[in-house]
Amino acid sequence: MKKYKRILTGTLLLISSSVTTADTVQDQLHQVFSGGQVETMLARADAYRLGQASTKIVTNVLVYRGEELESQNKYHVYIKPKRKSLVLFKGAGEEGQKMLMLQDNYWLLMPRSRRPIRITPMQKLLGGASIGDIATLTWSEDYQGQFEISETLQQRQTHKLGLVAKTKGASYQKISLWLDSESYFPVKAELYLKSGKLAKVAHFVQGQRGGQLVVEEMVLVDSINTNTKTKIRYESSTVHTLADKFYNPAYLSRQSITGL
Repeated sequence: MKKYKRILTGTLLLISSSVTTADTVQDQLHQVFSGGQVETMLARADAYRLGQASTKIVTNVLVYRGEELESQNKYHVYIKPKRKSLVLFKGAGEEGQKMLMLQDNYWLLMPRSRRPIRITPMQKLLGGASIGDIATLTWSEDYQGQFEISETLQQRQTHKLGLVAKTKGASYQKISLWLDSESYFPVKAELYLKSGKLAKVAHFVQGQRGGQLVVEEMVLVDSINTNTKTKIRYESSTVHTLADKFYNPAYLSRQSITGL
């Protein structure tokens, strides 16, 4: 009986020691990942999705019900620094439509109307993709990040960050984001509404473009209708700077700019 108690005591001490060690490691990681370090991680993660500061991204959105392709549309997205995005609709039946994002302001411009329509980043675009998802809001500029824990996810070591929106135009109020612990490549994100409800889960597919590691695809799975998934496929990304006039809703309402 005494021998059994010694073994049990030793086992409990070992478990306690392991837990204490794990807690100590996490505490050390919290100290290492200061606010500045987290901002660097988020900027690195953004670069895998967005590339250069001024970029043209050809985006294809595909909606699947089960394994069957239900619908798809193409968009040309022009990004500039200081949270500016111009989205040109290229899908059948949508040609000529434009969406403009200037920081916290969004407008939809229809081909036969000269009146820009105010919209929100959460307005549905196609399937589970919203305007904000296509306009490629940045984690590093639109959210305040904090390190939460280091853990294994999908057989890779990751750092989990908690993000809280710091701009009015952010699509989601909170995001739980998992980054690869070495490269800071985004692995997974849980996207939460202002109500605290989980809206959707995003998974990031890596690929190569010009010899560089990039996010080739973002897969969105609705938190309720899990049988439907939306793939946002980044077909190409090139350095491209549009003139400032293209980021003016009054100018856009008078121009077709279908050649872009």
